[in-house]
Amino acid sequence: MTHVDLPVREGMPDGPRLPRVVQTVLFLTSRALVSPRWRARYGDAFTVRLAGGRTIVSLSRPEDIREVFAGAPSVFRAGEGNAVLAPVMGPDSLLILDEDAHLAARKRLMPAFNGAALRGYHDMMTRLAEETAEEWPVGKPFATHRTMNAVTLEIILRVVFGMADGDRLTRLRPLINKVTDISGVAVLGWGFPKLQRFWPWKRNAENLAAADALLYEEIAERRAAADLDSRGDVLSRLLAADPDAPASQLRDHMMTLLLAGHETTATALAWSLHELSRDPRVLRAAQAAADAGDDEYLQAVTKEAMRLRPVIYSVARKLTEPTVIAGHRLPRGTVVSPSIGIVQRDPANFDAPEEFRPERFIGASPEAGTWIPFGGGVRRCIGAGFSLQEAAAILKAVLVRYDLEPVGPPESPKSRNITLIPAKGAKVVARRR
Repeated sequence: MTHVDLPVREGMPDGPRLPRVVQTVLFLTSRALVSPRWRARYGDAFTVRLAGGRTIVSLSRPEDIREVFAGAPSVFRAGEGNAVLAPVMGPDSLLILDEDAHLAARKRLMPAFNGAALRGYHDMMTRLAEETAEEWPVGKPFATHRTMNAVTLEIILRVVFGMADGDRLTRLRPLINKVTDISGVAVLGWGFPKLQRFWPWKRNAENLAAADALLYEEIAERRAAADLDSRGDVLSRLLAADPDAPASQLRDHMMTLLLAGHETTATALAWSLHELSRDPRVLRAAQAAADAGDDEYLQAVTKEAMRLRPVIYSVARKLTEPTVIAGHRLPRGTVVSPSIGIVQRDPANFDAPEEFRPERFIGASPEAGTWIPFGGGVRRCIGAGFSLQEAAAILKAVLVRYDLEPVGPPESPKSRNITLIPAKGAKVVARRR
């Protein structure tokens, strides 16, 4: 695994000397601000030491990132790297499982996200997107992030889980928003159960338990349905393929898709609208694409927003044995972390990286290891195609109807749970075309 241009050094790369608790708070709340500074000071690979004995090596060279994604899953464990998510996603989550268990779960879920399945979701996605766009306020500032969260959640609940109107759906919507709408510091409560005796961690745990109860109700009702074989949603597909699947396993799959499958796309869409409102040239090109049904360009808008404004700042793999990465022999237990936020804004990888240029993604693919919002290797997000199709449907519904104007100065990212969202909600003014 050694690079010919890097001598192998024993020990960890250099990094900040701040106390672990300070590094933890900075990492959870201000990663997008401090990581580029640490990289400038300590180099392409630097070490961050967090509370609980967790040691992270941040990576930003495409060569090192490719090496991590191509590494043996038995050595580079993503599930263990994502351990902070386990209390919410559950032990059977695709994000938490490793090796054979991960591959088996991925195999069960993949049919719901293949090309045929995506084509089957198109009409429902389009209808929900158009209904949402028609309700936009006209002529006054509003936060698009909240609207995007609502429509992507609705698509997940309706299209992926086939949930019908009723009291359960009405109660579940706000609970999912409460589960996700927590600060970076509040994430600590996921890994330290004793904190859950105190506010806000106690409230967060109660919200999760209430959402779980509704998901278990939906699973029990769907298991008894007589038309499982004729339904196309993910939950019905899973039950039809394995009628004896444990409810806890199904709950973990549902919660993972609910949390990972709607908020990330919603935030990418909010950033897309934020950037479009500030660039008349790109806005006109995107509107022309929407009018013509050019999904490739609309998806390119979202891809460029994901590049410039990453929703997730980094991914993680925990080493199960000593391994040479970035010229350092790293000990077992180290978490190696490809930095999405750094590599995607590096001028060595993208020309004029601070500019919003969807054309980068038309007729060309970025070099491997330079654009990684969906991760890579055997852990690449199974919902990538779903997310991009959904984004194109929503952008089309908006852009055929509205011109967009910016509100105030460009917004900065702020931490929410493990994501980076627009600080003021990506506010725009919409006017009928």
